[in-house]
Amino acid sequence: MYIDFNFSKRLSELRTEKGVSARDMSLSLGQNPTYIHKIENGIALPSMMGFFYICEYLDIEPADFFSRNINSPVKLKELTEDAQHLNREQLEHIHLIVKDLLKSTGKK
Repeated sequence: MYIDFNFSKRLSELRTEKGVSARDMSLSLGQNPTYIHKIENGIALPSMMGFFYICEYLDIEPADFFSRNINSPVKLKELTEDAQHLNREQLEHIHLIVKDLLKSTGKK
């Protein structure tokens, strides 16, 4: 099922989206400066606990890491949290905007 999933590439995408260098992320995780670099270059894989720490650092759920349908899990999480404070009419407006955006990109 995950045979064609590229763990290294996904980590690099999410780290880049967060705007942090591989070295800074490694050090923030309490690892040696090349820890994330080695993972992103396919030289190593994190332990299960290391993976959970990576997800926590990226502020995502582990399932989001492996989701092929979510390009930007942090932004989606922020949008969902903000949308909880909108009323029904405001949510309908947001929904229509999203549908229009999807239509214009040919996604739906």
